[in-house]
Amino acid sequence: MEKLNNSIDRSWIDKFNQPLIISGPCSAESEQQILETANRLNPNYVQIFRAGIWKPRTKPNNFEGIGKKGLEWLHQVKKNTGLLVATEIANAEHVKLAISFDIDVLWIGARSTASPFTIQEIADALEGEKNKIILVKNPIHPDIELWIGALERLLGKGIKKLGVIHRGFYTYKNSKYRNQPNWNLLFNFRSLIPRIPIICDPSHICGNKEGIFDIAKKAYHFQSEGLMIESHCDPDHAWSDAQQQITPEKLLEMLKQLTNFKKFDQKSKRDLDSFRIVIDELDENIIALFSERMNISKKLGSLKKDSDIPVYQPDRWNDIMKKSLIFGRSLGISEELLEGVFKLLHQESIKIQNQIR
Repeated sequence: MEKLNNSIDRSWIDKFNQPLIISGPCSAESEQQILETANRLNPNYVQIFRAGIWKPRTKPNNFEGIGKKGLEWLHQVKKNTGLLVATEIANAEHVKLAISFDIDVLWIGARSTASPFTIQEIADALEGEKNKIILVKNPIHPDIELWIGALERLLGKGIKKLGVIHRGFYTYKNSKYRNQPNWNLLFNFRSLIPRIPIICDPSHICGNKEGIFDIAKKAYHFQSEGLMIESHCDPDHAWSDAQQQITPEKLLEMLKQLTNFKKFDQKSKRDLDSFRIVIDELDENIIALFSERMNISKKLGSLKKDSDIPVYQPDRWNDIMKKSLIFGRSLGISEELLEGVFKLLHQESIKIQNQIR
């Protein structure tokens, strides 16, 4: 890990005033849309213009990106505004085309990061490319080793101008986020590779406009050195992810607020708040799991009613407590805490099932 950490070239981000801001539409739709959005971004705050050219979709027959001609529009933005330009790459052909249009920043998406074969193909295609900045999004699922493995494959091909994008992780439970931030995992990732530039992507974490500023503030507590926020000249009519894109003017207003927030934020308070953010997220996860557990209790109640089975099953309850206490003990959790929590859960479950009967 030390070799990986020491091999990273930070020169590309250290030259910018921080936070580094990457902004632009989720996807390129037309030349007019790209140029108008870029021209409305404030270059005093935004350093890199982004747009998706190839859009990996879960299902076919949806809009999958404008393709090669979008690279021409990005090149025009670079020429007209002086901003660096960025897009996502997912295979060797994408790499070749993006380089041919002199795209400055290439990012690897969450689905691609999850596939070592895809990462290796991209790394092979980038071999010898010393000037491009390569950003690696976290994999869809919370797997630090996959994320680190992607960086190691790129470094193995001599790619050193690296950074990562924290865009959140898929979660199976109910959540107010499109992708769970998992701040604790990010905290651990930062401790393993402290030199890696981390860019936070509030747009994909939230999946909506309303939460972007809050996530941006939290990202600062976790030493993120930049933000990738999606902006669009007409977000309500965007072809993809309309609900999470904002206008360039709204972005500027938000960035000004963030600048003021950073001026008065002392390091000691920032460190304290970072742990509070982790606790808050864990508490939200616990509440969501409680909700899932109670929903299952409702289904159990209906089954027991239909089968004329008593609600209270003492053998089952004793078995749950025994296994839970053994498991909790192995994790260093007090039996008193576990007994208290599980008794409350059990009582609520019985209450719900009795109501159904």
